[in-house]
Amino acid sequence: MGVEKKFVEDGFTKALVHEYLSKELSRAGYGGMMMNRTPMGIQITVYAEKPGMVIGKGGKLIRKLTRDLDRNFRLDNPQIDVQDVGKAELNAQVVANRLANSLERGWYFRKAGQTTLRRVMDSGALGCEIVLSGKLTGPRSRVEKFLSGYVKHSGKPSQEIVDHGYAVAVKKLGTIGCQVRIVPPDAVPPDRFRIVPRTQETVEELPPVEEKKDELEELLEAKTEGSVEEIVVEDLEIEIVEEAASAEEPAAEDEVYEEPMVAGDEPLKETIPEEPEEPIAEELSGEEPKSEG
Repeated sequence: MGVEKKFVEDGFTKALVHEYLSKELSRAGYGGMMMNRTPMGIQITVYAEKPGMVIGKGGKLIRKLTRDLDRNFRLDNPQIDVQDVGKAELNAQVVANRLANSLERGWYFRKAGQTTLRRVMDSGALGCEIVLSGKLTGPRSRVEKFLSGYVKHSGKPSQEIVDHGYAVAVKKLGTIGCQVRIVPPDAVPPDRFRIVPRTQETVEELPPVEEKKDELEELLEAKTEGSVEEIVVEDLEIEIVEEAASAEEPAAEDEVYEEPMVAGDEPLKETIPEEPEEPIAEELSGEEPKSEG
């Protein structure tokens, strides 16, 4: 069996089980069911307005339902769990069943639709839509809609946040289909947004943002902190940064040391020794000059 045929068969079986339970549990306020496949078998969760009537005296009715589901629909080890619907006015299937019963008792369709719509909206629903189709007042069929609030009709939100219910009212002129869509009060529409105003108080409460410093800057600050001294002169604070010993330049070799001068002393002059004068005599000849006469 292909995958497509498997999905179609599962959907068809689910529709048949839903129809069977709605007929058997009409007096108990049937509110829908969920079918899940588990390793132990198929888990069927039934929602009802009166769970005690679904279980029956000593569990007799629920055992009968389990046996019928196993034989008629060939389900693998079905297990039925009963849950309460909670607020009945917010369950689409319960509302559709009540509306169909009202039409079968002879209520005018417009009065039944408006009354049901008002009850649903008074219960806190975000939106509700009721569609009645069939021979409402004459031999020709027509469609009447009653809408209030916010209702999604297409897309994924229409399947997730909207609860669907359907029931059939059988009258002398023919059948009337009752379709109900309800958006519960806890649903979150995808197009909902809210703008929060920014007040002055919230701005003042914000702590100041500290600037992050790099590791290199932190190391430089740690080195300079040890070489800073504060000197107070006439209530003035002056910061003097001492230079590191390694940064001092070495003294030049050609620099001459000068002694400090004392008052009354004359500056010392450097005395340069005079070279002896050469003899004027003629050393080359080695003869003494002759005297005339």
